[in-house]
Amino acid sequence: MSDTLTAPTPMTSAEVVEWTKKLNYGTWRHQKTWNPMHVTDAEGCYIIDGNGKRYLDFSSQLICMNLGHKNKAVIDSIAAQAQELAYAMPTYATNARAELSRLLLEVLPEGLTKFFFTTSGTEANEAAFKIARMYTGKTKIIARYRSYHGSTTASIAATGDPRRWAMEPGGKGQGFVFAPEVNCYKCPIQHTYPGCNIACADYLEHMIANESDVAAVIVEPIVGTNGVLVPPPEYFPRLREICDRHGVLLIADEVMAGWGRAGEWFSINHWNLKPDILVTAKGITSAYVPLGLCATSTKIGDFFNDHYFAHGHTYEAHPMTLGPAIATIREMQRLDLVNRSREMGKYLGEKLTALKARHPSIGDVRGMGLFWAVELVQDQKTKAPLNTMRDKVEGKPLVVDQVAADMTKRGVTVQAWISHFVIAPPLIVTREEIDTGVAALDAALALADDHVAKLAAQA
Repeated sequence: MSDTLTAPTPMTSAEVVEWTKKLNYGTWRHQKTWNPMHVTDAEGCYIIDGNGKRYLDFSSQLICMNLGHKNKAVIDSIAAQAQELAYAMPTYATNARAELSRLLLEVLPEGLTKFFFTTSGTEANEAAFKIARMYTGKTKIIARYRSYHGSTTASIAATGDPRRWAMEPGGKGQGFVFAPEVNCYKCPIQHTYPGCNIACADYLEHMIANESDVAAVIVEPIVGTNGVLVPPPEYFPRLREICDRHGVLLIADEVMAGWGRAGEWFSINHWNLKPDILVTAKGITSAYVPLGLCATSTKIGDFFNDHYFAHGHTYEAHPMTLGPAIATIREMQRLDLVNRSREMGKYLGEKLTALKARHPSIGDVRGMGLFWAVELVQDQKTKAPLNTMRDKVEGKPLVVDQVAADMTKRGVTVQAWISHFVIAPPLIVTREEIDTGVAALDAALALADDHVAKLAAQA
């Protein structure tokens, strides 16, 4: 009998896909329709499949690869951190922990000075909820219907969109209640901006007064997967004043909109908003390694000098996640990516807006920086969406998925959700690459236009 080990036969691309489908769950979907692309390589703004075909990554994967793929400085930092210190339990201080914490003071909104490191945005939100409740001694947290805050028990309970439905009635059982989102394109309380006088904020104040025991309000300053909803200028100053008047903390979920994505280091900087707690992840390492952050005000941090901080986990402040974050932030500074996001975002916004005149299926185009949504509708006047949340949960065919599939055939990948696309290329994207992505969307929208025409003929 030979002691020589035989190398396993490499799988074909088709086998990789089949074994993945057979042994893994595809998230947020009916399993029978899952047919994942086999990705073998990536560089810059492109990913490469098992057959060697290149695709423009027009949504930065899950709106997280802000630096693009294969940034050498970040890759080198991963290797360097592994050589120096691969793990230390969170009761210890490490070089990476101290250096990143000091660097965060340079880029975070003023006043956020105490940090808890996690390995995801979900965990960062879980930490924020516990901190808010420990600090205030109150229980309830107000979220908004068009929102996503994560997939673990409390963060999914705080999520307003249909990803929450499967675990109901867990939301109310965990002390989460929901307010109307800010959506000036299609107001959920049927007002019209600017004559509304920001009625959605008044509605939220009414909830605070009548729910009682409210510890915090959590908002995505620019709503992410639920449609890149950008609030009007008056909204956040009003909300900040309401929270202060009622002694309620304001939590900003910047998991997706932070790290230059919206043309500022953090999207709340557009409104000069100072939250009590900020949570973020994704772009903090450009997703090269998993890292989340829960940052709190000095006042909250000081509270725990004499009060028990009842939170922690094994991978908190993991050195392998912190070292690459330092490299990511320095690369963003070196490449001036915040200003680049603002500049290239203006160009992208103009290109996307021009599509609306040519496509009856487009209801709205909105965004900031390199963070945009294109919303599809049955009718531009009624603003009725082509598909609904219920369609998604029930596994019905979605028009956005058909358009996205057509774009993939044309060499461009994009994130689609129910009835809109999230257009968010890496911050290093060029004008030529934007032209390529928008051209693919322009061509693929013929499918949506045909669907709209059929609906009109049936009416």
